Amino acid sequence: QVQLVESGGGLVQAGGSLRLSCVAPGNIFSINVMGWYRQAPGKQRELVATTSRGGSRNYADSLKGRFTISRDNAKNTVWLQMNSLKPEDAGVYYCHIEGVCGLDLWGKGTLVTVSS
Repeated sequence: QVQLVESGGGLVQAGGSLRLSCVAPGNIFSINVMGWYRQAPGKQRELVATTSRGGSRNYADSLKGRFTISRDNAKNTVWLQMNSLKPEDAGVYYCHIEGVCGLDLWGKGTLVTVSS
Protein backbone atom coordinates (compact mmCIF):
# COMPACT_ATOMS: atom_id res chain seq x y z
CA GLN A 1 0.00 0.00 0.00
CA VAL A 2 1.01 3.63 -0.47
CA GLN A 3 0.34 6.74 1.57
CA LEU A 4 -1.98 9.54 0.59
CA VAL A 5 -0.58 13.03 0.10
CA GLU A 6 -2.19 15.83 2.11
CA SER A 7 -1.51 19.53 1.70
CA GLY A 8 -2.93 22.87 2.75
CA GLY A 9 -2.12 22.96 6.43
CA GLY A 10 -0.50 25.94 8.03
CA LEU A 11 -0.81 28.75 10.52
CA VAL A 12 -4.01 30.78 10.58
CA GLN A 13 -5.57 33.33 12.90
CA ALA A 14 -8.70 32.38 14.80
CA GLY A 15 -11.68 33.04 12.59
CA GLY A 16 -9.71 32.37 9.43
CA SER A 17 -10.00 29.60 6.87
CA LEU A 18 -7.93 26.81 5.40
CA ARG A 19 -8.55 24.33 2.62
CA LEU A 20 -6.92 20.93 2.90
CA SER A 21 -6.50 18.60 -0.03
CA CYS A 22 -5.65 14.93 -0.32
CA VAL A 23 -4.67 13.13 -3.50
CA ALA A 24 -4.64 9.36 -3.88
CA PRO A 25 -2.40 7.61 -6.41
CA GLY A 26 -3.91 7.54 -9.86
CA ASN A 27 -3.71 3.77 -10.13
CA ILE A 28 -6.03 3.21 -7.16
CA PHE A 29 -9.61 2.44 -8.15
CA SER A 30 -12.88 1.56 -6.46
CA ILE A 31 -12.51 4.05 -3.63
CA ASN A 32 -15.63 4.20 -1.51
CA VAL A 33 -15.32 6.40 1.56
CA MET A 34 -12.92 9.34 1.76
CA GLY A 35 -12.52 11.27 4.95
CA TRP A 36 -10.58 13.44 7.32
CA TYR A 37 -9.50 12.82 10.89
CA ARG A 38 -7.55 14.99 13.27
CA GLN A 39 -5.44 14.56 16.37
CA ALA A 40 -4.48 17.20 18.88
CA PRO A 41 -1.49 16.74 21.21
CA GLY A 42 -2.35 14.41 24.07
CA LYS A 43 -5.71 13.45 22.58
CA GLN A 44 -7.04 10.57 20.52
CA ARG A 45 -7.54 10.79 16.80
CA GLU A 46 -11.10 11.78 16.01
CA LEU A 47 -13.32 11.81 12.98
CA VAL A 48 -13.82 15.17 11.29
CA ALA A 49 -15.82 14.33 8.18
CA THR A 50 -16.37 11.57 5.64
CA THR A 51 -18.00 11.37 2.24
CA SER A 52 -19.13 8.30 0.34
CA ARG A 53 -18.81 7.74 -3.37
CA GLY A 54 -22.56 8.25 -3.64
CA GLY A 55 -22.27 11.73 -2.16
CA SER A 56 -23.47 11.30 1.41
CA ARG A 57 -21.57 13.28 4.04
CA ASN A 58 -20.97 12.81 7.72
CA TYR A 59 -19.54 15.42 10.09
CA ALA A 60 -18.54 15.49 13.69
CA ASP A 61 -21.38 17.06 15.65
CA SER A 62 -19.10 19.63 17.25
CA LEU A 63 -18.18 21.24 13.93
CA LYS A 64 -21.66 22.76 13.57
CA GLY A 65 -21.42 23.52 9.87
CA ARG A 66 -18.02 25.22 9.86
CA PHE A 67 -16.33 22.48 7.82
CA THR A 68 -17.25 21.15 4.38
CA ILE A 69 -15.93 17.99 2.75
CA SER A 70 -15.97 17.47 -1.00
CA ARG A 71 -14.44 15.09 -3.53
CA ASP A 72 -13.65 14.59 -7.18
CA ASN A 73 -13.72 10.91 -8.02
CA ALA A 74 -12.09 11.41 -11.41
CA LYS A 75 -9.09 13.04 -9.76
CA ASN A 76 -8.99 10.80 -6.68
CA THR A 77 -9.05 13.94 -4.58
CA VAL A 78 -10.85 14.96 -1.40
CA TRP A 79 -10.89 18.43 0.16
CA LEU A 80 -11.76 19.81 3.55
CA GLN A 81 -12.82 23.46 3.65
CA MET A 82 -12.43 24.79 7.18
CA ASN A 83 -14.01 28.13 8.07
CA SER A 84 -14.24 30.14 11.28
CA LEU A 85 -11.33 28.23 12.73
CA LYS A 86 -10.91 28.10 16.48
CA PRO A 87 -7.83 27.33 18.57
CA GLU A 88 -9.35 23.99 19.53
CA ASP A 89 -9.31 23.01 15.84
CA ALA A 90 -5.52 22.87 15.86
CA GLY A 91 -3.84 19.53 15.31
CA VAL A 92 -2.62 17.15 12.67
CA TYR A 93 -5.21 16.39 10.03
CA TYR A 94 -5.09 13.02 8.32
CA CYS A 95 -6.67 11.91 5.08
CA HIS A 96 -8.18 8.43 4.95
CA ILE A 97 -9.74 6.33 2.21
CA GLU A 98 -11.55 3.00 2.19
CA GLY A 99 -12.16 0.82 -0.83
CA VAL A 100 -12.73 -2.69 -2.04
CA CYS A 101 -10.83 -5.72 -0.78
CA GLY A 102 -10.01 -4.09 2.52
CA LEU A 103 -8.24 -1.08 1.02
CA ASP A 104 -7.39 1.21 3.90
CA LEU A 105 -4.94 4.07 3.34
CA TRP A 106 -3.80 6.95 5.52
CA GLY A 107 -1.83 10.06 4.76
CA LYS A 108 1.12 11.30 6.78
CA GLY A 109 -0.90 14.24 8.07
CA THR A 110 -0.77 18.00 7.63
CA LEU A 111 -0.40 20.36 10.57
CA VAL A 112 -3.02 23.01 11.27
CA THR A 113 -2.15 25.70 13.80
CA VAL A 114 -4.71 28.28 14.92
CA SER A 115 -3.48 31.31 16.81
CA SER A 116 -5.61 33.47 19.07
